[in-house]
Amino acid sequence: MSMASDLLPSVSSPIPLPAPFTSTVPPPTLVTQGAEALVYRTTFLLSSWPCALKYRPPKPYRHPVLDARLTRHRILSEARVLVKCRREGVAVPGVLAVEWEAAGGGGWMLMEWIEGRTVKEVLLERKGRMDEEEGAKFIRELMGKIGRVVGRLHEVGVVHGDLTTSNLMLRSDGKKAMEDEAANSAADDGDAEIVLIDFGLAAQSLQEEDKGVDLYVLERAFGSTHPEAEVDFKEVLKAYGESYKGGKSVLKRLEEVRMRGRKRSMLG
Repeated sequence: MSMASDLLPSVSSPIPLPAPFTSTVPPPTLVTQGAEALVYRTTFLLSSWPCALKYRPPKPYRHPVLDARLTRHRILSEARVLVKCRREGVAVPGVLAVEWEAAGGGGWMLMEWIEGRTVKEVLLERKGRMDEEEGAKFIRELMGKIGRVVGRLHEVGVVHGDLTTSNLMLRSDGKKAMEDEAANSAADDGDAEIVLIDFGLAAQSLQEEDKGVDLYVLERAFGSTHPEAEVDFKEVLKAYGESYKGGKSVLKRLEEVRMRGRKRSMLG
């Protein structure tokens, strides 16, 4: 549930929502739409309690039985991963409710709403705006935070599957954020917590290969979206390697993954 400006503008849903969201006041606001799911901002129990609704609508091109099985599997898999991460102290959104057999087909999951900005948004905003010393310090600290949170994720046996700067959020202190809307401004980014979001492709795995591929995806994301910060990616890997016992072994496997990636690039 990315709550940043790189998402879709607030518009009404292009797909009818299932009950009970048909009668929610105010109605859920579409935040972003992907190939498999739509994410909305809505409320939970109280109008003052914001939450994120991830809705997987039925796919008319699939056989209804197959579609129902896939929806159930994907929603429950994502929910289980989030619950496991939360229980183990990984910074992820909390799961509030799940329904894998919604009226009319499809399924949905309600999650904690994360107030903040994506790492992608923050890096693009700060690009060329700060002086060299201040900018270098901020980048080092940010990279260290990213390395540690990904390390903790892998330590508990979960791989994200889509590690990009759009799926890493900076969240400031929750109480402060409610009291002051400016809590998510650039001035507070240095103190913000990194929260991992969008676990639609996540899986539970203890394999070093899977963790190495996770890191490789993140490394490539930095190279393509933030080339100016790519040189500092070593800070992510340094923090990752120091964050848990098996970290350095995964970094060695990352080298092998890189070699295969370069070979595929050369061969086209």
